[in-house]
Amino acid sequence: MAYETVLYNVSDCICTITLNRPDKLNAWTRQMHLDLKDAMQTARTDRGVRVIILTGAGRGFCAGADMGGLQAIGAGTVGTADRKPTVEPNLPGGSTLADFRMTYSYFPSIPKFIIAAINGPAAGLGFVIPLYADLRFAAESAVFTTAFAQRGLIAEHGVSWLLPRLVGLPTALDLLCSARKFRAPEALSLGLVSRVIPDDRLMAETRAYARLMADTVSPRSVAVMKRQLWEAQFQTLAEATVQANHEMELSFRTADFKEGVAHFLEKRAARFTGS
Repeated sequence: MAYETVLYNVSDCICTITLNRPDKLNAWTRQMHLDLKDAMQTARTDRGVRVIILTGAGRGFCAGADMGGLQAIGAGTVGTADRKPTVEPNLPGGSTLADFRMTYSYFPSIPKFIIAAINGPAAGLGFVIPLYADLRFAAESAVFTTAFAQRGLIAEHGVSWLLPRLVGLPTALDLLCSARKFRAPEALSLGLVSRVIPDDRLMAETRAYARLMADTVSPRSVAVMKRQLWEAQFQTLAEATVQANHEMELSFRTADFKEGVAHFLEKRAARFTGS
């Protein structure tokens, strides 16, 4: 699969999507937005993909919006229509909530587990995008900043909703309003990332985690639980329980449930099909 600004590779049921403008620290452009979205949707529909890893080429994850694009906006050469969020058509699988079909919030609509492997600087939009992943691992050298306040901007792309859910309201206010830089160990202590890994081991350990998921758990279970957890952010406990009871009844009828019981009793490796 060839793209202008991302690399797409599938191996051992793991799809690795790499932001690929290393000379610009993978600064975000409209083309990168289009390429990433297409790559994610391709992985979504590929039955040979069970886990998606998103990372950056070179020494950066994503340095935020390309400054050339920001200059064009400031000069008034980009119309307001280009900045309006759009709602994508409903697609099968994953969450169907409109909240997860906006311009940048579509990761929860993909019924496959997404891991962000943050290999270097993550700023602005490059800070926000991995927040929509299901899990974040960071290299020891990774540096983070929201950056928006230093550009005269605001909490863009739904980060005002998402960041407090990950780190709490006071910390979200700190990170957004100060736009200060902070490193991977602090990101771990704040709960922003789940692991900090030596730079030279980041991709190997991320792939090992992805292989664990690809080889040992039901892809159907992962898809349903991912949808449950993201949609629960908008539900009461009673609503989440009713949904869970319904999904449990459906799971009892699946081949993956039968296989889950069989491989345990037969003491062998699982052979889940996602059906």
